[in-house]
Amino acid sequence: MDGFCQWDGDTLVLNILGRPRANRTRVGKVVGTQLEVHVAENPVRGRATAHLVRYLTGSFDVSEGAITVVFGVYNVNKQVRIKAPKQLPAVIAKRLDAASE
Repeated sequence: MDGFCQWDGDTLVLNILGRPRANRTRVGKVVGTQLEVHVAENPVRGRATAHLVRYLTGSFDVSEGAITVVFGVYNVNKQVRIKAPKQLPAVIAKRLDAASE
C-alpha cells in the first residue's frame, strides 16, 4: 500500500498509528505510511481499539459492522477496512484527491 490509505473497490483501507491515553479522541497527522489517531482510552485488552472503531463510525458515517480491524487489535500499528464510507475526514479526502490526479 502506497501511503496511509487507499481504495479497494468501495472499501477504504487505512493504516493507523494509534496513540492511546490521549486527552480526547481525534485524527492527528500523517506519520510516514500511517495516519495518527489519538484515542482517549487505555490500551487494555483491546479497549483502545474498540474505542477507535466507535470513533471511526462517526467520522466516516458508517455502522460498526462496516469497520473491520485487519490487524493490530492489541497493537498501536493497525490496519482497518471501512466498507462504503459516506464521508471522509479532511486529511483523508485531501490524500485521496491528490492520489487520483
